[in-house]
Amino acid sequence: MAMPLFGSKVVPVRIRLVLALALTVVIAPVIPATSVAALSVEGGLLVMQQFLIGFAMALVLQMVFQAFAIGGQIVATQMGLGFASLMDPQNGVAVSMVSQLYTVLITLVFLGLNGHLVVIQVLAESFYVLPLGVERASLGGFWQLAGAGSWMLAGSVLIALPAIGALSLVNLTFGVMSRAAPQLNPFSIGFPLTLILGFWVLLFTLPNAPSHLVNLTDTALTLIRAWLEEGNNGGL
Repeated sequence: MAMPLFGSKVVPVRIRLVLALALTVVIAPVIPATSVAALSVEGGLLVMQQFLIGFAMALVLQMVFQAFAIGGQIVATQMGLGFASLMDPQNGVAVSMVSQLYTVLITLVFLGLNGHLVVIQVLAESFYVLPLGVERASLGGFWQLAGAGSWMLAGSVLIALPAIGALSLVNLTFGVMSRAAPQLNPFSIGFPLTLILGFWVLLFTLPNAPSHLVNLTDTALTLIRAWLEEGNNGGL
């Protein structure tokens, strides 16, 4: 269970195993059957193939959440809050306060939009778009999927772009002021103003986070479906 939310470290391992077992019980009876013996070499290759496909799908969906985490880290650095970090319970690493704010916000929006149900639906559809079969075990298509991760960085920059522009302008202004008036201490004035302006920018940009989430999620799901269809045509 490496999917967003389901694979979070907040969810206990036992709960994740129960969810995986429940999904297996629900999906297994309705997917197309295969003639491969379970205990054969082909069966082992098939299990490995399905594991890689599921992991790749989860990785693409995780990129959506990581785009907001990276964007929040960029905003925090511009605000001067890069040193203020909290433990992220979902990933088990220390992240900035702004990143944690974005993560909590988009998690609630994702659940509110039934994103977890969409993820389960895409998982079930994948067995129809790309039926079980050893003949499709080629890994060539994974490189294309890995190369598509560039949109995660593009999405994070797009999320942080308003704060980058506004705070860079403030830093440039204080740089000119300190050059024109050397006796002015830019650190005693610049840091509080940068912090206040940063929160002001967040106040106006946070309402756009749900639309960014929808756009990035649509891009991720479109990428997954196109990748699976290509695999069904022999490209995976």
